Amino acid sequence: MKIILVGYMGSGKSTVGRQLAASLNYKFVDLDQAIVRETGSCISDLFATKGEVYFRKMERKQVVKILTDSSNLVLATGGGTPCYGDMVQFFQSLQASTTIYLKTSNKELTQRLFDERQQRPLISHLNTKFLLNDFIKKHLFERSYFYNQSNLKVTTDCRSIEAIVEEIINSISF
Repeated sequence: MKIILVGYMGSGKSTVGRQLAASLNYKFVDLDQAIVRETGSCISDLFATKGEVYFRKMERKQVVKILTDSSNLVLATGGGTPCYGDMVQFFQSLQASTTIYLKTSNKELTQRLFDERQQRPLISHLNTKFLLNDFIKKHLFERSYFYNQSNLKVTTDCRSIEAIVEEIINSISF
């Protein structure tokens, strides 16, 4: 079984993914870390020096490599991964897989992301919570179509990692 976690940055994909993989005794792969290993550059440097188009090509290459080479894994994607190219269709075409949208409110995302925005290229220039919240609202609106193509939607606001993982495990047909 391949479990693919999608959602906006800060929704908890990596944190939930690690715990979910450990609970299921599955391999865990963080897509951003896989890209860093492959390229030798951090994500913000890739965006700054090579641009978003290059990054999205590397991202797709890694997704295909990860999901075609392995079974029984949890993949934490980047926030934009399902929104570019044919990624949603690729996810849907996989045998024995499920895509899970970790749905998080604008308010919660703003709280989670404000202090770490310097490490996130898309929001590093937003220096107030108001600007960040406004950006997230617009971005979530644009991306929600892709996120909502998931097999399962799990709300993460005000919930423990353990509760989220438990809901996912109880909702998946293995």
